[in-house]
Amino acid sequence: MLPEPANSSYSSPSKKRSRCLSTSMQYKYLRRILKYRHMDFEFALWQMLYLCISPRKVYRNFHYHKQTKDQWARDDPAFLVLLSIWLCVSSIGFAIALHIPFIGFLKFLLWVVFVDCIGVGLIIASLLWFFCNRYLRISTAYDPGQRVEWAYAFDVHLNAFFPLLLILHVIQLFCMQIIIDHPLFISRFIGNSLWLIALIYYIYISFLGYSALPFLRKTVVLLYPVLLVVIGYVVSLAVGWNIGQAFMQFYRYRVV
Repeated sequence: MLPEPANSSYSSPSKKRSRCLSTSMQYKYLRRILKYRHMDFEFALWQMLYLCISPRKVYRNFHYHKQTKDQWARDDPAFLVLLSIWLCVSSIGFAIALHIPFIGFLKFLLWVVFVDCIGVGLIIASLLWFFCNRYLRISTAYDPGQRVEWAYAFDVHLNAFFPLLLILHVIQLFCMQIIIDHPLFISRFIGNSLWLIALIYYIYISFLGYSALPFLRKTVVLLYPVLLVVIGYVVSLAVGWNIGQAFMQFYRYRVV
């Protein structure tokens, strides 16, 4: 007779330990935000730099983190704190460029932080977390295997969001008044190309994040949205839609 597959008597304690560990790590993560000296800002800056020039190196470090801390997600909020500073600085630049008053600037900052970064990130991270655990995870009856941590999925979003922020909130801002904000094809081409690069880079870094997990397979499917982005880019040029101008008008509308 074949041995019976692992039942709840084995898997349930493991799941409980995993949940307790996750809760404990989340508590420590939130507590460390209030302790400046406990955060490694130098390493967070290193991660930000290499997310722009060699993102694979960043995810190699996540492997080391898993071996030493027994979790894939970050336990140091330094990256999130620095990202928040970048959001504030770039929002000040937008407020100056768009001639937004102080109250409008506060509205704009809240929108960028809680909608563009956190809100959209919660949706994307949750969708990819569910999709990867449901369809890409390697699992058998005898070995339930590991699961993608939701906190790791959100970390992947933050990693991918940082280069997108630099392209759309820094480079695009400098180019807006000089090149992009004009009714010319070259203006539309440059502005839309920046959005193309930013979105493809976001998708690529997200793909690297999930492909770095050894218990996921066929993660190449996460690159398929690139095709939709390229099609949207070609269509936007064909119909004369300047994406940069459109979003600037949208932001102006949000802070009125």
